[in-house]
Amino acid sequence: MVVCWSVKGGVGTSVVSVAMAVASARRTDTLLIDLGGDLPAMLGLAEPDGPGFCEWLGADAVGVEAIGRLEREAGIRLRMVHRGRSSLDGAARAATAAAALAADARAVVVDAGRFGLDDAADRVRRALLEGATRSILVLRPCYLALRRALAAPVRPDGIVLLSEPGRAISRTDVSDVLGRPVLAEIPIDPSIARAVDAGLLASRLPDGLARALCDVA
Repeated sequence: MVVCWSVKGGVGTSVVSVAMAVASARRTDTLLIDLGGDLPAMLGLAEPDGPGFCEWLGADAVGVEAIGRLEREAGIRLRMVHRGRSSLDGAARAATAAAALAADARAVVVDAGRFGLDDAADRVRRALLEGATRSILVLRPCYLALRRALAAPVRPDGIVLLSEPGRAISRTDVSDVLGRPVLAEIPIDPSIARAVDAGLLASRLPDGLARALCDVA
């Protein structure tokens, strides 16, 4: 189970999560868990109207096997559990889910969203991160983002860096400051934004994005 997260909004965590899941699904069955709420639109799917992961977190009498009933098709060899409409709360239940997801025979990618928005939601994110096989911080080479990453309550196993022209902070700087390796560097590319805007990220994943994340997924 790979969990992607960020410390600042708008850095591309959802794009990286979807791209990793789609790249993984080219090789093996993959499950994508959405805690941010944007993935159905990015995948070109109709907006879900039933219960999602947040509703499962709040349903104490429902076992972990019920997560499987929330899955829906999202592409070839790719299934997704959407966020739902309830608040993200229930760290103990999230730890149970993390153990089950980590033991799933499929590859699992979780878009955990951004730390620092809400204490209850952050406890859920932390429980999933602590159960993850790999924790991936999605980051832009920004001084403010680096400060927040240093102050975050968890440390990643690795970093996916979205590089921007003209930034003074380098890949080496990011790795040195956070003490973690940069596993992939993705240049800002208008073709990625166009694929997201059209809901075609899954069906027309830009080759550069797929190559950059193939070994991370």
